[in-house]
Amino acid sequence: MRDAGRLVARAHQIVREMIGPGVTTGELDAAVEALFETEGAVSLFKGYPGRVPFPAVCCISVNEQIVHGIPGDRKLEPGDLVKVDTGCRLNGWCGDSAWSYAVGEIDAVKSKLMRVGEENLMLAIEALKTATRWSQVAEQMQKAVRSAGFSVVEQFVGHGIGRKMHEDPQVPNYVSPQLMKHDFRIEPGLVLAIEPMVNAGTKDVRILRDHWTVETKDKKPSVHFEHTVAITDAGPVVLTRLED
Repeated sequence: MRDAGRLVARAHQIVREMIGPGVTTGELDAAVEALFETEGAVSLFKGYPGRVPFPAVCCISVNEQIVHGIPGDRKLEPGDLVKVDTGCRLNGWCGDSAWSYAVGEIDAVKSKLMRVGEENLMLAIEALKTATRWSQVAEQMQKAVRSAGFSVVEQFVGHGIGRKMHEDPQVPNYVSPQLMKHDFRIEPGLVLAIEPMVNAGTKDVRILRDHWTVETKDKKPSVHFEHTVAITDAGPVVLTRLED
C-alpha cells in the first residue's frame, strides 16, 4: 500500500505545481490520469458507480463545493480554494488522498479554513498514537473544528481501505450516539482513509444536478484533507506522502 500511496502523493505533487489562474480543472485531471497510466495504476474514481458513473480520475471541487466535483472546462481564478481528491490501485492495493489548494492570494476566511482543516487531519494522526477507540479521535477532531468557529460535514465520512477503496469501518470526523454503536478499536492491521471536511458556515450540504458534486447549502467555502494511514505496532504511518 505504500507504493500506491506514494504514487497518489506524486499525483498531488503534479497538481500542486500546475495549479494557478487560467488552468482548468480538466487539465489537472488529465495530468493525474497520464501519471496513473504511465505507472500501470488503475484509477479508483473513474467509472465509480452511481446514478451516472464518475467520469474522471480526480474529484475537483472549488470554493463552496466540498467533495465529488467533476473536472471540466472551469478555469481557476485568483482567490479560488480548490480541493483535489484522487486515488489509485497499484499491484492490487489502494491509496487515497485529498488536499486543498489556494489559487494565488485567498481571503482571511479561506486561509483560516485551510489551516484548521490541515491541522485537523494532523491532530487525528497524532491522536492515533494513544487512542484505543476511534471515537476518542473523532471527538478531538470535532471539538477543534467547532472551537475555530467552523462546522464538520456529517453526511460524508472516511473509510477503511485496502484491496478496495471503501472497506469497513466507516471513519467519521465527529461523534454522535448513533455512531457510537459502530465505534471500533484502534489496533495494528487497520488502514484508514481519514478525511476531515470542514465548512466555514453550516454543516448542511446539497448534491447538484450532475448527481455527484456536493456543495455547502449556504454557499460558504469548505476544505477537504485526507491521508491513508496504517496502524502498526510502532504507531500510525502515513502512506500517502512522498517521503517516509
